[in-house]
Amino acid sequence: MTTLDKAKYELCLRLGDNALIMGHRLAEWCGHGPYLEEDIALTNISLDYIGLAGNLLGYAAQIQNNGKNEDHLAYLRNEFEYKNALITEQPNGDFAQTMVRQFLVDTFSYYFYKELCNSADDMLKGIAEKAVKEEEYHLRHSTEWMYRLGDGTRESNERAQNALNDLWMFTGDIFDMPQGYHELESAKVAPEISKVKQSWETKVKEVMQIACLKIPENAYMQKGSLTGAHTEHLGYILTEMQYVQRAFPNSEW
Repeated sequence: MTTLDKAKYELCLRLGDNALIMGHRLAEWCGHGPYLEEDIALTNISLDYIGLAGNLLGYAAQIQNNGKNEDHLAYLRNEFEYKNALITEQPNGDFAQTMVRQFLVDTFSYYFYKELCNSADDMLKGIAEKAVKEEEYHLRHSTEWMYRLGDGTRESNERAQNALNDLWMFTGDIFDMPQGYHELESAKVAPEISKVKQSWETKVKEVMQIACLKIPENAYMQKGSLTGAHTEHLGYILTEMQYVQRAFPNSEW
């Protein structure tokens, strides 16, 4: 692979793993949502993420060109090989914890894929054009819940604020990009991450103000997802997610 192809491969892993782990987390709500319509909504959003993961990991496998496909990348890598942002692997907790996590991730995803629609890479551009339509809905959904929880009852506000306090230290890691990303920026393959971050910060501040929630100040930011330094939660996710493929190698639906 050329250095540019290597950088694209790493970016696809980063984005694909984000979507895969986020989709798995949301799938855990299936049958446990607060009411039927929301249960279905979370399940559908989970499927959107899994579909996006399939597209991105499939393209990563195509770039790698070693006979493996997206299933190999999803089910046959170990924990330290995953590149997902730390926030995506955090437990669902209560409903407020889930929705705060979703809002923070959805905001990043929407603005990132919106910019990625301008990619000079036709495959990434196509993936982004499909993803941004879904991400627009995801962001609208989680934003509405931020308002309802934050500016709702005293208990819902406390739960949302506690979730924000717990999750904020993982937000810096969202914007860490893999080695070679600056080359992708220069080649117009990937968006300027500083521009995405600025849009994210503006949206988050706006929503938090309306939702009567306070952004934590001077929080220590956890990092390390790109070098395999994940939280203990990822191992449990992969144990469940990869069980069938590892117990029955080369299984196909």
